Amino acid sequence: MAKRRTKLQLMQESGPPEKPSHSADTIREEFLNYLRGECHLADNTIEAYGRDLNRFIGWVGKRRLDSIRVGDLTQFMGTLSEAGLAPASVSRAVVAIRTFFKYLQLEGTVSENPAELLAAQKMWQRMPGVLSQRQVDQFLRAPRRSDAFWLRDVAMLEVLYATGCRASEVCSLRVRDLSLDQKHLKCTGKGGKQRMVPIGNRAIAAIERYCEQLRGELAAKPPHPPDELFLSRSGRALDRIQLWRLVKHYAKRVGIDSGISPHSLRHSFATHLLAGGADLRQVQEMLGHASIQTTQIYTHVEHSRLKRVHQQYHPRA
Repeated sequence: MAKRRTKLQLMQESGPPEKPSHSADTIREEFLNYLRGECHLADNTIEAYGRDLNRFIGWVGKRRLDSIRVGDLTQFMGTLSEAGLAPASVSRAVVAIRTFFKYLQLEGTVSENPAELLAAQKMWQRMPGVLSQRQVDQFLRAPRRSDAFWLRDVAMLEVLYATGCRASEVCSLRVRDLSLDQKHLKCTGKGGKQRMVPIGNRAIAAIERYCEQLRGELAAKPPHPPDELFLSRSGRALDRIQLWRLVKHYAKRVGIDSGISPHSLRHSFATHLLAGGADLRQVQEMLGHASIQTTQIYTHVEHSRLKRVHQQYHPRA
């Protein structure tokens, strides 16, 4: 009777197993899981990288990923610009493709990373939309007592401008994150990173009025009281789309440009701080930027302030 061979002996006799062929959909999902599980990126960033990867995979077609060279990637980025994508979107796509090839290299799918040599476009070739201080005042006064949820809306708009928080951060803000007596709140940003953000007297007063007069009524509607600070008419947490629509609604009411969005208040927050003489590192910390290079897009305002000082005081200006 022949001796039974072990599983290890069978594997040794048959040689190493062939690598399973991965479809584009499988590679995409595994990459997104890598971003989520190992890179701990925010959901919005993962979603954006997924769109960038869809464009890239569609452009690559049936070509092997290990045959892609830096010249090919440069050509792909050129197609994005020709398609009308904003410089910031093209720059993000560069980062997404770099990260994707880094992942492929870690997985052994490619031996070299051609995306390391990929030149990124200059970030923010146009200045971000910023409201003047007069426009901010008009905008924050836009909600009227006749509006059904004006107390909530006033508090929400005040928080957006007072803290410079992203729309998603404001929507996820919980009551227990507030430390109004100490004039700050705890914000959860990209990748679950938390930071303490100062908040001013006007925003504090608006939050207190909203909590005392309206929030309890809204929170009583669902079966379980929600933790979030800003609630919709149904008593559930306000989402980013609802917040975006409210900002658009109030901007239109006071005649502000239709391109204004919740992010415009974040831009205005940073711009006005720098114009007032704030240190760039301090603004970086308040905005929750991982890199100071991202915060530097606002320094054009600081330069304009220095230009005014020069014109006012220099004898040869």
